[in-house]
Amino acid sequence: MALTKVSTGVVDMSQDTGGLIIAKGTTAQQPTCTAANLGSIRENTDENKVEVCTAGGGTPAWQFLEEAGTSIVPLTVQYLVVAGGGGADLGAGGGGGYLTNIGGTALSLNAATPYTVTVGGGGSGASSYASNTATNGSDSTFNSITSTGGGFGGSSFGSAGATGGSGGGGAPFASSNPGSGGLGTSGQGSNGGASATYASANGGFYGGGGGGGAGALGGNGTVSSPTLTGGNGGNGLQNNITGTNTYYAGGGGGGVHGDISSYTSGAGGSGGGGNGAIQPSSSGGAAGSNAIANTGGGGGGGASYQTVGGFAGGTGGSGVVILRYPDAYSTQLSTGGGLISAVDSTSVPGYKIETITAGSGTITFA
Repeated sequence: MALTKVSTGVVDMSQDTGGLIIAKGTTAQQPTCTAANLGSIRENTDENKVEVCTAGGGTPAWQFLEEAGTSIVPLTVQYLVVAGGGGADLGAGGGGGYLTNIGGTALSLNAATPYTVTVGGGGSGASSYASNTATNGSDSTFNSITSTGGGFGGSSFGSAGATGGSGGGGAPFASSNPGSGGLGTSGQGSNGGASATYASANGGFYGGGGGGGAGALGGNGTVSSPTLTGGNGGNGLQNNITGTNTYYAGGGGGGVHGDISSYTSGAGGSGGGGNGAIQPSSSGGAAGSNAIANTGGGGGGGASYQTVGGFAGGTGGSGVVILRYPDAYSTQLSTGGGLISAVDSTSVPGYKIETITAGSGTITFA
C-alpha cells in the first residue's frame, strides 16, 4: 500500500484490498466531543456502529452514521404531549391540554443531552354530591413543551367549571342560577359547557355542562319539561403519530340531577371522555364514568339528590407523551421518577415510536 503525503496534507492510502481500521471502544470509553475534535470518528463497540463528533445539532456530540455510511442521521423528533384530564362533580371534567408538531416542523435535538419529560395524572372526581372536591388534571411536559391539565367540573353547590387545557363543565350556583363552563387554554383546548336549571315547587333540577375537548366545545346542559339533559363532552383531536389515527383529550359528559319525566346524561367526547350519570329520583343516583387512561379525557359528571350522598364524579384520564424519532437512535430514561415507556419499531418505517405513559424524569437520545 502506498502512503503518499501530498502538498495539501492529505494522505493517500488507496489500494485494492483491505480496509481502514479506526479507533474503537465502548460508549463509556468515548472521549468528550468538543469543538477541538469535531470530525473525529470511532467505532462504538457497544452498538457496533461508527460514530462521529459533530455539532450538527448546535452542540458538539457523538452521533451515529447511517448504515450506508454517506451521511449523519439528524436527530429530528415529532411529539404529542397530552396532559391529564380534569375530574368531575355534577359538571364534567375538561380534556387535558393537547400539543403536537405532527403535520408541522419536527424538533431538531442533540444526542447525549437529557430532556425533561413528565406525564400528567388525571384529576380526582368529587367524592360525593356537592362536595366541591374535584381537581384539575396535571400538566405533561417534553423539553420546553408544556400542555396544561384539564379543568375540573363544577359542583352543584357553588362553582362553575374550572379553567384548564380544556375547561370543565359548569354546574348551578343555585336552583335558578346556571353555572358557566370553564375556559380552555389557547392552542390546547376548548371551553366547557354551561349547566341548565329547571326550578319547580319540588326544587331545582340540573343538567351539568359537558367538559371541553381538544377539538370542540363542551355541550350545554338543557332542560325543558319533561326532559332534562346533561351536556355532551367536546370531542378531542385525532393524531397519527403512532401510525394509526387515534383521538385524544375528549371532554366528559355532564351529569343529570333531578326528578322529572325524561333524562339523558351527557356522553363523553371522542378521546377518552367519561360518560355522565343520571339521578331519576330522590332515592337514587349514580357515579360518573372515569375517563380512559393515557388519553387525557375528562371525567363524567356524577348524579345524586341532595339527601343521597356518595355518587361521585368520574376521574380524569392520565396524559401521555409520544415521541417519533429516526430508528438509528436509541433512548435512555432516567431512574427514580417512575418513567414507563414502550418502543414500537415497526408501525412507521424508518422510525421508532416511544410512548411514555407515566412518571417524571429525563430522556436521552444516543
